[in-house]
Amino acid sequence: MARSSTSHPHRSVADPRLTEQRNPRTADIDLADPLTLVDLLNTEDRLVAEAVAQARGPIADVLVVFERVLRAGGRVYYFGAGTSGRLGVLDASELPPTFRADPAQVQGVIAGGPAALTLAQEGAEDDLHDAAVQVDARAIGTGDLVIGIAASGTTPWVRAALGHARRRGATTAIIACSPLPQAMAAVVDHAIIVLVGPEAVTGSTRLKAGTATKLVLNTLSTGAMIRLGKTWGNLMVDLRATNDKLRERSVRIVREVTGLDALTATSLLTAADGRVKVALVMQLLGVDAATAEARLDAADGVVRRLIPAPPSESA
Repeated sequence: MARSSTSHPHRSVADPRLTEQRNPRTADIDLADPLTLVDLLNTEDRLVAEAVAQARGPIADVLVVFERVLRAGGRVYYFGAGTSGRLGVLDASELPPTFRADPAQVQGVIAGGPAALTLAQEGAEDDLHDAAVQVDARAIGTGDLVIGIAASGTTPWVRAALGHARRRGATTAIIACSPLPQAMAAVVDHAIIVLVGPEAVTGSTRLKAGTATKLVLNTLSTGAMIRLGKTWGNLMVDLRATNDKLRERSVRIVREVTGLDALTATSLLTAADGRVKVALVMQLLGVDAATAEARLDAADGVVRRLIPAPPSESA
């Protein structure tokens, strides 16, 4: 009688998604002391910037669409689940104070709704019906841009939202950290794929994939705002001064550019209703607030079209 073997044949259970694969460099991370843990995680993090650089072409392509949509009065939406959704909401929420952007211009939508920002709603990423509901609720359509964020490239809620938005006429894009399956590729017009490799902790895309996503979002939204005239050189001249830090920054920018003392710069900003670019045009062109506003409107809000360049820091 043949004896049954007690050994078990090795069977591969590797996931095709790059973000779900094991990282051989961190196979023994659970044995590491604190300093070694820091080194292991930091070594992986240093790979992210180069991975983003490798995707520069597709990022620039989406930046062009981002700017065009906002310039034409359309809206940009980020759709994501979990960490991806939180990063989208974070990026969108920072644009009004930083660049005086209309909060309706760029919006983040997270699977599971606002509650998912602070408490994980893991099952929400599988709710295909809700994805369509969220698109319909915002009347997304022609002239809008919907950017899906899905580290694995497979999130069902994101795929459903992109597909429904595209059927309604919106332009669609995806930010992912793994090659796209056909089902996701079929619903996007543009794809930004940042191949950061397997995570230090298998499948924990809040690590490298999350960092890569933040860098891409920074580039897209900041780049679009710069192209729309929200800076003068690298000065934040269209900020919304809603707290002491931003009010101090406003005064500092006006002082740096004009050479005025703090009291006079503050008075100038008051006359300009707190708008830095209006204050600068008033002072540098010797006009009142209404005239400065009119000239900026005629220049599409771009200070450089009225005044060639701000002084350098060393000037």
